Amino acid sequence: MGSSFGRAFRITTFGESHGGGIGVVIEGCPPGIGLDLGAIQAELDRRRPGQSALTSQRREADRVEVLSGLFEGRTLGTPLAMIVRNTDADPGAYAQLRDRYRPSHADFTYDARYGIRAWAGGGRASARETVARVAAGAVARRLLSELGPVEVVAWVQEVAGDAATVRSDTVTRAQVDQVPVRCPDLEAAARFEATIRAARRDGDTVGGVVRCVARGVPAGLGDPVFDKLDAELGKAMLSLPAAKGIEVGSGFGGTRLRGSAHNDRFVPDAVRGIATETNRSGGIQGGISNGMPIELAVAFKPVATIFHEQDTVASDGQPTTIRPRGRHDPCVLPRAVPVVEAMVCVVLLDHWLRWRGQVGQPPGVPLHGVPDPQEA
Repeated sequence: MGSSFGRAFRITTFGESHGGGIGVVIEGCPPGIGLDLGAIQAELDRRRPGQSALTSQRREADRVEVLSGLFEGRTLGTPLAMIVRNTDADPGAYAQLRDRYRPSHADFTYDARYGIRAWAGGGRASARETVARVAAGAVARRLLSELGPVEVVAWVQEVAGDAATVRSDTVTRAQVDQVPVRCPDLEAAARFEATIRAARRDGDTVGGVVRCVARGVPAGLGDPVFDKLDAELGKAMLSLPAAKGIEVGSGFGGTRLRGSAHNDRFVPDAVRGIATETNRSGGIQGGISNGMPIELAVAFKPVATIFHEQDTVASDGQPTTIRPRGRHDPCVLPRAVPVVEAMVCVVLLDHWLRWRGQVGQPPGVPLHGVPDPQEA
């Protein structure tokens, strides 16, 4: 009921921000795949709080534990369960909010939906839930490496209306991670950091845009109508905390062009066989990948928790005020980068496994431990 995503590769996350921990159960993970827990931990380290002055100062090591589905370093094909324990929870910081609704948070809506809520840190609505997604995304990234040379890279493209200049065809993770703000345009990164630091000093927050490119995705991923690849990516991105919009390819900018200027013309290609001269479609046409890089952008609002006194109402409907305490990000973007990458990996792997289950083994990409139906 709302905590699961995917079909052939299905993830279910659990846990609350200030509960015992955050975890994920993965179903559909093929057997016999070697998993490097160090690689999973590296992804979690990119997302964890307290890594710089630009993020929440909550001190969590975010050490991953595998509970099931792994034996002698290889997947069993049975449910793969992982958990990250909460070790620096501070529910007392939220006691004043027990009966008060924070503006632009999920406090009121969770009460409206369930009649009860975990008021300490927002519970399931907290961005801490994304720990589980990053762990699942690390597994998906590992499986994608078995299927082909797929590379998924995201970066901070824009902060508070100030945009970077980044080439999506050449950007690398190393370039993204060289600065805490995770923008490979170093001049823009310096401006972004100054903007985020200024917002923190003012007790305020800022939003912006994360861009992502997936290179090496073959043509043919995606299903018609309701399960279009871009529709599934849209659902994945809009399920992220603070995400308010997604563009694929030219996005809203494409609406300002005529079709004659927007169309991607097909041309022969020495590597792909067939490619497009431009990529305004963002690698997806008719909901199915066309072999070009998949390009998308996700808009994130300013973090809703600001350290100013605000007018609100209590659960009995009476006017009151709040002045939040706690440890919060002044800007979600730097830590959103690995989360966006994770969900893109989950979507791509899910559709790759759906393709395999429907039409058999894609040519030239054997999956270790799973027999090719045509050879069985």
